[in-house]
Amino acid sequence: MRLRALCLIVFVTVLAVCLARPPFSSAGPAQNPPGKPPANAQEPQQPIRVQVSLVNLFATVRDKHKKLITDLTQNEFRILEDGQEQKIAFFSHETSLPITLGLLIDTSGSEERMLPAEQEAASRFLARVLRPGDLSMVITFDLDVDLLADFTSDRAVLERAIQRARINAPRQPITVQGPLPSRGSKGTNLYDAIYLACHDKLAEEAGRKAIVILTDAEDTGSKLRLENALEAAQRTDTVVHILLVADPLYGGGNEGVARKLTEETGGRTITVRNEKKLQEAFDQISEELRSQYILGYYPTNPARDGRFRKIKIDTTRGDLHVLARRGYYAPKQ
Repeated sequence: MRLRALCLIVFVTVLAVCLARPPFSSAGPAQNPPGKPPANAQEPQQPIRVQVSLVNLFATVRDKHKKLITDLTQNEFRILEDGQEQKIAFFSHETSLPITLGLLIDTSGSEERMLPAEQEAASRFLARVLRPGDLSMVITFDLDVDLLADFTSDRAVLERAIQRARINAPRQPITVQGPLPSRGSKGTNLYDAIYLACHDKLAEEAGRKAIVILTDAEDTGSKLRLENALEAAQRTDTVVHILLVADPLYGGGNEGVARKLTEETGGRTITVRNEKKLQEAFDQISEELRSQYILGYYPTNPARDGRFRKIKIDTTRGDLHVLARRGYYAPKQ
């Protein structure tokens, strides 16, 4: 089924190539101006450059009672980019589209009492949400950012990785590309973990991408900032979901940071106060991952300036709430 997820990309690319070709002419051979080579002379072949600017959006819709709405049609959606309405070119409600998922677990000292419950709930979550064709990875973060399981569909491998999570345990850190140090931190590396998961691991993946983070959203040691983590998620079209698990002994967690990361990328922040709520939160995320609409459009703004563009999605039903990313970075020339 992952192959089906890539078929649309191939189709759009082939279509763009066909449209880029010059129109066929039935006229006779053109007369060559003086000094010009004959029309049938061999000329160096120029590479074909295909620039496909289709913007894909994954949207979840709920009513005022927080019930998922799954019966909307294309004509009931409206997309605005920087305030300008866009024409929807692609629409689907494909519940079986493959998912590439990152599970990030906070293993700093403030999560010590919560970790066993997190491990149990996370294992049940992956067993429920993953289907054939899906991939997942497991990352823990505290003083380091550690990759415990790379992308795989093997649930046994993922289960063992989850159970290996330990509070502030020394492990082999994730391979870092760029200037970010891998060790020597003095606190919880939440922002570094999000950046590495998106920039280093999810950037080359296609289709639906999401990360689910169990954390109190307190960052006390990252070399990068919140803005860097958020930009990495936006540039890779990754939806961020956060289960805000905060031990009362260490405060109530940083809800402002959690909501900034989730609301800007189209995800959700769910506050978790006990084991029952933790399982319910995982169930909600699992349901949402399988109940998304897919919308695509070609921006009316053709500039390839690399700038951030704001997106807003509404429906013709005024009492519905649409959850989707709030913008993207335009391609750069």
